[in-house]
Amino acid sequence: MFSLVLSREITDDETAALREAGCAEAVFGTDQLPTNAEVTVAKLDFDDTVSPSLAEAIEGALEAVKAVPDLTVPGLTVPAVKKAPQDGENPAVVEGEVVETAGAVAE
Repeated sequence: MFSLVLSREITDDETAALREAGCAEAVFGTDQLPTNAEVTVAKLDFDDTVSPSLAEAIEGALEAVKAVPDLTVPGLTVPAVKKAPQDGENPAVVEGEVVETAGAVAE
């Protein structure tokens, strides 16, 4: 999962262009510009389960935004991902999360 905050609000035609360019599964909404909370902008939330990796999903979404002239991405949010400890790591703490000593990540 990740979110893109766009540089401005978008029209229905621009929403359609973004969907056609690769954002078909995105949930479109609004947010505030990260640098100015008084400016309303578009926000796209992605839960991509098709791309081979999170990095490729983000790259695809950023590339799709280029389909709309004068639109940029001033904000990208990627939540922290929990991971199980690897061999040799301390099983008590991984990525800031407490895990059980059996190696399962606490939910």
